[in-house]
Amino acid sequence: MAGSRKARRQKGASPRKRRHALADLPDGPEEAAALIAETAISLADLARRHELEMLHHLLAMVQLEAEEHIRLRSKRKLS
Repeated sequence: MAGSRKARRQKGASPRKRRHALADLPDGPEEAAALIAETAISLADLARRHELEMLHHLLAMVQLEAEEHIRLRSKRKLS
């Protein structure tokens, strides 16, 4: 049992690596929405390839929502 706990701990990223990854995230909402949209596209494709239909659907919705956010923000900036 102790061996399985050790194996589980090794699978995930260490807290230090997670903090480093968070430091690389975009600062502004537009950049964050763009990153979310791109990531959702990749994940939706992966879900579709593996016939995970509900995940594919939800990730496609995430992509659309992120793109809508970007579109609305840019529209407000033009006004």
